[in-house]
Amino acid sequence: MNSNSTLPVSPPTIVAWLGYGGLLPFLFLALAIFVDDQHSLFFRAALIAYGAVILSFVGALHWGFAMTLSELNHEANHHRRNACFMWSVVPTMLAWPALLLSPTLASLLLITGFIAHQLQDSRLGARASLPAWYLPLRFRLSLIACLCLAAGAMAQFR
Repeated sequence: MNSNSTLPVSPPTIVAWLGYGGLLPFLFLALAIFVDDQHSLFFRAALIAYGAVILSFVGALHWGFAMTLSELNHEANHHRRNACFMWSVVPTMLAWPALLLSPTLASLLLITGFIAHQLQDSRLGARASLPAWYLPLRFRLSLIACLCLAAGAMAQFR
């Protein structure tokens, strides 16, 4: 089942403000890494920490979907619901070890987690009625997060 086309294509205003506002720490920290050489290691660590928190947050979205989407709560779809519950903890299991790695490896692990989650979102969107704005918004937010994390990883090589 595809996203419900009767729902608004644009996210609710509060969702847009919170989603795009959540990118500000990514953008600030990625920029700060390049502007302030003296504190760049601190800013890289902060960027990794924020990325880990956000990756854990987006994973939890699938827990909420598993609990609330009617398509997943029919007995015939219990395996899809269970898959959503199981997937919802995977991003956290990727995010936590990122806090223990070098900034470059941590960035790569987090980027991998965001990409994997985007793929899972797309798979879910093909099987359940998600708001029409959800997948495009998640893609834009994940793309900016990944670009900032990549910039942080590349800072070591400048």
